[in-house]
Amino acid sequence: MRRILVVEDEPNLAAGLEMNLSAEGYEVVIAQDGISGLEMFNKIEFDLAILDIMLPGMDGISLCKEIRKSSHLPIIFLTARDGDKDKIQGLSVGADDYITKPFNLEELLHRIASVFRRISWQGAKEEKSDIIRFGDCHLDMQTLEVSGPGGATTISRKEAQVVKYLYERRGQTVSRDSLLDGVWGYNAFPSTRTVDNFILRLRKIFEKDPSKPTVIKSIRGVGYRFDSGDS
Repeated sequence: MRRILVVEDEPNLAAGLEMNLSAEGYEVVIAQDGISGLEMFNKIEFDLAILDIMLPGMDGISLCKEIRKSSHLPIIFLTARDGDKDKIQGLSVGADDYITKPFNLEELLHRIASVFRRISWQGAKEEKSDIIRFGDCHLDMQTLEVSGPGGATTISRKEAQVVKYLYERRGQTVSRDSLLDGVWGYNAFPSTRTVDNFILRLRKIFEKDPSKPTVIKSIRGVGYRFDSGDS
């Protein structure tokens, strides 16, 4: 049975989520603030976390950052905020999905199932190809450790999947919509700024001069092309 951590400070919503997710066969653990949510995460093994952003004690963004220090646990943000800036911020700290209140239960269940399907599919592919190398750059899909002209660091799973998606299509022009659909699983976001922000961060690692990219090139009005030079 898959276990889900729900961190939500609205008692009625938390109770409703616990009841409905339990009815779907999930084991549910509820925390009503970010600090207790982090304590639960450190004590219990979970398969997925659903985090509200506006939480007492520690907000959902901070909680996500803490989880990402030690885990690739799938995370879905559940929040009343629906602006592009908030979505991009949530995704940039390592969330796998984002759903706004009020929401339809069927949609949430679909999102949860989609996350689990993508994790299984991507994990199976990554077992066959753990390491991506191009030029002087390196990406480990298991540990998420990367190195390049910008130094060595660890990136989020979504950032790694963006690199992998582009690398597998190197030499081809890939649209922003294609990246959204291929990495996130569906075109859920009204603005392709999500992709652009991810690319800007990745260029700081993989490009000698991020202002004049030679690896992840912009194709005006379309999207991006990955030129690794090792085709």
